[in-house]
Amino acid sequence: MDWGHLLFKFNGRINRGKYWLAVLVYAVIYVVLAIFGYVTDASAIYQAINGMLSIVIFISSLAVGVKRLHDRAKSGWYLVLFYVVPGALVTAGMVNDTVMEDSMVIASILGLAAFAIGVWAFVELGCLRGTIGANQYGPDPLPAAALPPVRTPA
Repeated sequence: MDWGHLLFKFNGRINRGKYWLAVLVYAVIYVVLAIFGYVTDASAIYQAINGMLSIVIFISSLAVGVKRLHDRAKSGWYLVLFYVVPGALVTAGMVNDTVMEDSMVIASILGLAAFAIGVWAFVELGCLRGTIGANQYGPDPLPAAALPPVRTPA
């Protein structure tokens, strides 16, 4: 497996297994960072390493997400919807809650919309199978032998 292509290239397609492998790599890195931060009492060295790795992981997660969306025959621009919009909705709900009195309903609706987009992103990126066969973004990342046989109606 080409780790450089999996984690840092924006072209091509990846299947669900490689997507979850990348997520596992990110989780392990964050657990190791958390332990390092606890041991060093969040020192300046920890802060610097955490900042640099967070930038690298963010760029890598964009690359992995784009390739996963390509496998679903969707544009990588959906990541703007999946990454930016929920944060903007939650922020708008918090700002609205501090500016207006009795605006808990609006903040709750915006929070629920952000949650719904997060669930959609989870299902789209991590659960649904990619398009079978080649699409405009490249060949199917799964070998033909791994695909179930196609049944035709009799």
